[in-house]
Amino acid sequence: MLDVIFKIVIFGDAGCGKTTLTKRFKTNLFISDSQMTIGVDFETKIFEVDGKTVKLMIWDFGGEEKFRFMLSEYINGTMGGILMYDITDYPSLAHIDNWLSVINGKKERFPLVLLGGKADLDIIREIPFKKGKKFAKAKGFSGFTECSSKTGENVEKSFETLIRIMLNRA
Repeated sequence: MLDVIFKIVIFGDAGCGKTTLTKRFKTNLFISDSQMTIGVDFETKIFEVDGKTVKLMIWDFGGEEKFRFMLSEYINGTMGGILMYDITDYPSLAHIDNWLSVINGKKERFPLVLLGGKADLDIIREIPFKKGKKFAKAKGFSGFTECSSKTGENVEKSFETLIRIMLNRA
């Protein structure tokens, strides 16, 4: 029996790892040859957090600018989100304000976690962990972490963090 159903969105620049994150969370497998998301993709997963059975409806948005206009319509009814950037690609963090402007025009406010992806590529990192954390705090994000879909590091934790925030607001 489900305790709650949450609709969440995952968005950010193309190539930052949104689809591999979603697939890793859903299947616990790293799928290295995932295709670029055209528009939006949808997954569900039933997950247990703090004794609550949660069904997540996960909306994974294509990161190309030509799909950005769709986000404002698809976020209706959203209870939380993950805004993702690539730790090896500084422009993906610099574009966060562009993504926030798309959703800030909506009346609905929902918690957002800032997530740095590709943490396994630390050797070619362009964005230090402390800079991402400071950025998240300055922009008013509800949480921050980094993860690796390849190794699985912090993948579940990223979703658990968001779920806990949403449960506390429910």
